[in-house]
Amino acid sequence: MTNCPRCEKISDLSDKNKNRPFCSKKCKLIDFGLWANEDNFISRPIQSEDFYED
Repeated sequence: MTNCPRCEKISDLSDKNKNRPFCSKKCKLIDFGLWANEDNFISRPIQSEDFYED
């Protein structure tokens, strides 16, 4: 058992929970919507040219 990353309720990580690591389908869809709207994103690695000004 662990906490849901969305609402912090207890979530079952076993195969019984089809929405793991989320506690419910609602939390899973809310998280998916944040990624789809690009509110969440993975940034690119820092490049050496990032330290130079044009």
